[in-house]
Amino acid sequence: MGDKEDSSDATTKSSSLHPVYTVTNIQNKIRILDGIKVTYSSWVKLFKLHAKGYKVLDRIDGSDPPPESDPTYVLWAEIDAIVLQWIYGTLSDDLLARVLDMDTTARTAWLKIQEIFLSNKGSRVAALEHAFTNLTLAGSSSMEEYCQRLKEIAEQLNDVGYPVPEGRLVLQLVRGLPQEYDPTAAFINQYSPTWDVALGMIQLEQQRQLARQNSSQSVLFTPQGTTAATPNQQQQQHAFSPNQQ
Repeated sequence: MGDKEDSSDATTKSSSLHPVYTVTNIQNKIRILDGIKVTYSSWVKLFKLHAKGYKVLDRIDGSDPPPESDPTYVLWAEIDAIVLQWIYGTLSDDLLARVLDMDTTARTAWLKIQEIFLSNKGSRVAALEHAFTNLTLAGSSSMEEYCQRLKEIAEQLNDVGYPVPEGRLVLQLVRGLPQEYDPTAAFINQYSPTWDVALGMIQLEQQRQLARQNSSQSVLFTPQGTTAATPNQQQQQHAFSPNQQ
């Protein structure tokens, strides 16, 4: 009987345990917000998704906490502190230094981060628009870096309330390409494919150009390291061969 009672107690405790206590490392679930590689809007979406799944969305959505006299307040404050740890644990060092405060709530920290990214919209939009329209493949280290940077700037514009439609993103992708991509660019401009399709077409064209470049630069060498004779040279060598006299 004793064993059954102990088992029952363990089951009860397990079922009453709040889901938030099962998270051991929030960084495995939510990426670090730095405003560049991980934009504010992406971080918010991920954070809210996990907050909803672990039943703590009310800590950041503005829901009123219970009064301090309420018996549930102690547990509420404990869980709120854990959510605050989640927030602090998924910020870059620079952002953490700006919002870190021991005597605060998860909601207050959440609003402070929101203010950092959504204030001074005018100047932020101007700077981001300039970066977006002036980004080119020639100014990037690779095609991958060029495309990724375009997407990142578009997401940052979305953060400040100026979303970039997919069609405009594709047009800017094409606009920043060098002239050797003109035939592919013309096709994309004519048919307005999705971002993924347009990117695939450009990557195929890049592979074709690299293959052609490698082919044109290849030189045939003999085992001794001398350049192989062309057909013309072979004919000339045959004509003046001593064996033919």
